[in-house]
Amino acid sequence: MYGFDNQSLTRVRPEERRVAREAVSRVLKGQSQAEVAAWMTAEGHSGTMGGAWNSMTLGRFLDNPAIAGLEPDPGTGELRETGREALITPEEFRQLQQRPGRKGSVRSGQAREADNDYLLAGGLTVCDACRTPMTGGRTGAGTPSYRCQTSRGGCGKVRINASAFEDHVAEHILGELMRPGARAALDKAREQMAAEAAELREQAAGLEKSRAELGESYAAGELTRAAFASADRSVTERVKAARARLRFLEQAVEVPVGGVEDLARWWEHAPFPSKRGLAVLTLERVRVRPARARGVRAVDDRVELDWRTAVAAA
Repeated sequence: MYGFDNQSLTRVRPEERRVAREAVSRVLKGQSQAEVAAWMTAEGHSGTMGGAWNSMTLGRFLDNPAIAGLEPDPGTGELRETGREALITPEEFRQLQQRPGRKGSVRSGQAREADNDYLLAGGLTVCDACRTPMTGGRTGAGTPSYRCQTSRGGCGKVRINASAFEDHVAEHILGELMRPGARAALDKAREQMAAEAAELREQAAGLEKSRAELGESYAAGELTRAAFASADRSVTERVKAARARLRFLEQAVEVPVGGVEDLARWWEHAPFPSKRGLAVLTLERVRVRPARARGVRAVDDRVELDWRTAVAAA
């Protein structure tokens, strides 16, 4: 399968993952599958068997849950995380399936607002009141925002307008990167994250091996069903956590800004995954405080940026 290095879909090809991520970003931004397929072919990116991409082959690829590390649950048919390495996130896959006008996609059957790309979600932004990761979502009026959700263990007291918040953070990221020595610090941070990513890949591979050994022990009658199920759940959760952290790191490691001179101009036209990767590379986390009063829209005094040490020291 395109993007993977083996039949069991446990190892990805980094270059093909970058192509897949940009293809997904283009579709989510409104380009048709035919336009994206034409772009892939024009850039010299062929399918696994060497054929040119077209709308149909790209559609089949984008509708395969394996690209997001998902598979149907045998009992319920609902998609569940496998813990395997993936090309895109589960959230991006669900956005693809629900995007209006995508031929061949699985539709929800309900009218809905077009999905919004939340640049600073996925664990990068946290509620300063309770330190719970904030998620992207729309207000009752349909405005994209970030919020601390009680359903995810948060206090539910913090919400901030997505557009104003992201513009504020982007301005500070670009300002920080204009400082002398920032590029060298950026490369150092990337090296550190690449090293951590390599360790996580080894850890995930070891956990996958442990999971396979558990299955063999169960098949040989050395484990009861209850003991096997408990151990398997534990290993699966650890694999998922390692893969989630790995996806987070890979966004930063793979940012293509090596030869970019004017970052502000680059940012204006860069695809979403590249912008997000640069944010992950420069920021440890972003903390959002509650508004001073209901209806206050200013964000400057509510946002605290925790820079990665290497970048902040530049």
